[in-house]
Amino acid sequence: MKAWEATIRKTQQAKKQASSIFGPNHVAHVDDEETEQDEMLAAGEVYHAEKNLSNGDYYTGQWSDNFPHGFGKYWWTDGCMYVGDWFKGKTMGRGTFSWPTGAVYDGEFKSGYMDGEGTYTGPNGDTYRGHWVMNLKHGHGVKEYTNGDIYDGDWCGGLQEGNGEYKWKDGSCYIGEWSNGTMCGKGKLVFFDGSMYEGEWDEGLPKGNGSFRCANGCEYNGNWSKDPEEQDLTFSTSDDCHAEHDPQEVYNVYLKDNMISPQDKVPILPSQKKLAIWRSSKGNESLVRSKRISVDGRVGGNMDDEFNKMRMLDDNERSMKSRDDVSFIPSSEGSPIRVPKVIKKQGETISKGHKNYELMLNLQLGIRHSVGRPGPMPSLDLKSSAFNPKEKVWTRFPPEGSKYTPPHQSCEFRWKDYCPLVFRTLRMLFKVDAADYMLSICGNDALRELSSPGKSGSFFYLTHDDRYMIKTIKKTEVKAILRMLSAYYNHFRSFEHTLLTKFYGLHCVKLTGAAQKKVRFIIMGNLFCTDYVIHRRFDLKGSSLGRLTDKPESEIQTTTILKDLDLKFMFKLDKTWIQEFRRQIDRDCDFLEQERIMDYSLLVGIYFKDTNFSELLGHAGKDGYHVSDPSGAKLGINMHARVERMERKNEMELIGEPTGVYYDVVMFFGIIDILQDYDITKKLEHAYKSFQYDPTSISAVDPRQYSRRFRDFILNVFIEDA
Repeated sequence: MKAWEATIRKTQQAKKQASSIFGPNHVAHVDDEETEQDEMLAAGEVYHAEKNLSNGDYYTGQWSDNFPHGFGKYWWTDGCMYVGDWFKGKTMGRGTFSWPTGAVYDGEFKSGYMDGEGTYTGPNGDTYRGHWVMNLKHGHGVKEYTNGDIYDGDWCGGLQEGNGEYKWKDGSCYIGEWSNGTMCGKGKLVFFDGSMYEGEWDEGLPKGNGSFRCANGCEYNGNWSKDPEEQDLTFSTSDDCHAEHDPQEVYNVYLKDNMISPQDKVPILPSQKKLAIWRSSKGNESLVRSKRISVDGRVGGNMDDEFNKMRMLDDNERSMKSRDDVSFIPSSEGSPIRVPKVIKKQGETISKGHKNYELMLNLQLGIRHSVGRPGPMPSLDLKSSAFNPKEKVWTRFPPEGSKYTPPHQSCEFRWKDYCPLVFRTLRMLFKVDAADYMLSICGNDALRELSSPGKSGSFFYLTHDDRYMIKTIKKTEVKAILRMLSAYYNHFRSFEHTLLTKFYGLHCVKLTGAAQKKVRFIIMGNLFCTDYVIHRRFDLKGSSLGRLTDKPESEIQTTTILKDLDLKFMFKLDKTWIQEFRRQIDRDCDFLEQERIMDYSLLVGIYFKDTNFSELLGHAGKDGYHVSDPSGAKLGINMHARVERMERKNEMELIGEPTGVYYDVVMFFGIIDILQDYDITKKLEHAYKSFQYDPTSISAVDPRQYSRRFRDFILNVFIEDA
C-alpha cells in the first residue's frame, strides 16, 4: 500500500476514535482556517477540537489558543503517537508515547521530555520501570531484558551508575558498584555453581584487590588483572579442594566474559518530534501558514520569536509616540512615577546563525555532561583538597561522540570543570534540583544574550526561564573565585541571609583549530527572576565619579541600569528586616574586605505597587508581570517595603533630603560583581585618577576603604520605616 493511502486510512481511523471518545457533538472540526467557533472563543478558553493538518498529522483533544492544552492525542505521519496531557503545546504530565517499531513509553513528561516515573518497553520486549530525567534513565530503576537478565539499581544519564544488582538468566548475580554501564568499584559476583568473586572491578572486569572462592572452598586472594603479569595471587586450600588450578584459567573461565545486555537505542526521542501548528489569520495574513513546533514548545523557524519581536517593536514605537501608553504610579502624596506599559523581554534569542550559536551548544553539552556525571552524594563537610585550584576535569567532545560524550552538531571542543565537587555541593546547599537545573540551561529552549559587552568585555546570557545568568569572565576572575572559594563556601554555610551572588558552576570551553580560543563561564542566580515587573534597577557603589546615567525620565526603560547619582529614593524597611539587613551588610563587607575584593555593587530592583496598575498588567504574568502576591519573602527577595522620595541640593551629592513622598514597593537586592581583586591594574587606575579627581569619589580604592565607603552609603539609604 502507498504511504499516502496508509496516511488517509490512519486519519479516518483517528477521526472515528475521536468521535467515540469525545462524542460527535464535542468535536470542533478545524482545518487550516479558523472556524467561527475560534472567532467566538475567549483567550485561554479550552475546548475539544479535531485538526487535520496539511502535512498529514492529526490531532484530536483539548485545545486552547492555537495549542494542544489538556488531554489529547497526536498522530504523526511516520506512525508515532502521543496520548496524554498537554500544556500550551508541550507534552506535560502523564502520557503514553508509542513508536511504529512497537516501542512504548508510559509515564510522566516534563517540557516534552520523558521525565519522572515511567515505563519503557523496547521493540524487542526489554522493559525499564523507574525514574527518568530528560529522556534518560536517571535514578532508581529496574530493567528486565528479554533474554531473562534483570538489573535493579541506580542509573545516571541512561547507564547503570551507583549501586545495583544484576541477575543473569543462568542464576549468577552481581551486587555492587557500577560506573558508565559497567561493573566498577567494589562488588560481589556469585556464580550459578556457588563460586564467588568479591573485590574490586574496573570496566566489567576484576581489577585490583579481590578474593575468588571456588564452590569446593579453595580461594585465590590478591591482585587481579586481565594482564597475567600484573596478577599477584596466593592460593589457599580446603578439605574438599585437592589441586590448585592455574589462576589465569580461573580468570578465563569465570571472570572474563560476564557480559551485560546492551542498552536500548531509540531512533527518535519524544522531545524531538515536531508538531504542525498555525497562527490565527486575524490581523496578519502573511502569518497564515503551517509551522513545525517541537513537543517542548519551540517553533521551527522562530516564527513565534519574530512575531513577538514585531509586536513588541510596534508597541514600543507606539509607546514613544503616545503618552497613553505610559502608566503613572501615584504615591501617597500624589507624585507620579512614569513606567511604560509595554515590557520588552530582555535579550536576543540565540538561534542558528547567531555568532555565538555554537558556543551556546557547547555550553549546554558541557553543563549536561557535568551535572549528569555520576558521583557520590556530597557531604557538606568538604575536604580541603576539593578546593584545590588544580582540582579540574577536562573532557573532549568530538562531533562523532566518544565513550563518555554524545555525538553533536557543533565543532569539536574541550570542556573544563573547575572544582566540580564544590559547585555540586553548593547547588545542593542552595536546594537546586539537578534535573531542573539541566532543563533550565540545557533544554531545547535557547539562551538569550543580553546586549553587547560593556566596559568589562563580558557577555551575559539568560536561561529561558530567567532563573540563571551565565557570564563570560576573564582568567583573573577565575583565579579570584578559586582563591576565595573555600571562604565563600563557608560564608554561605554560616549565613543563610547573605546577600552575595550565588555561584552554581565554573567552566571553560576550549575551541579547537588554529585560534585555540578559551571562553570561561560562571553560572549565577538571576536576582530578578520574578513574576513582578522590575520598574527601576539601581547599581549602587557609594562613589560619585562616573555614577550618573544622565537620562531624562522619558527615556528610562525597565531594563535601564541606574547608578548612585540617579537614585531619588531612600529605602525604608520595617524594624525586623532593617536590623537583619545591617548585620548582613557588615558580615558580607567584612568577608569581601578580607578577600581583598573591591568594585562590587548592591543591585536593587523595585516593583511599584499600585492597585490600578497591577490590575492593568495582571493577566500578563508569563511575560514578567505580577499575578498574585507571592509568599516566602526573605532578605533581598520579594520584600514588601516603602521608598521615600529625596531631593539633592546639588547633583553631585550622593544623598539628598527626604521629601515625605512615599511609594509602596516590592524590593529585590543583592551584592554583585564580587570577583575584582585590588590588583596592579586597579592600583594604577586609583593612582592615575587621584591626580585628576577627588580620591574619595573614584570607584577604584583599596578594599578596606571601599568596604567602609560602601557600607556607609548603603546604610544611609536603607533606613528603618518608623
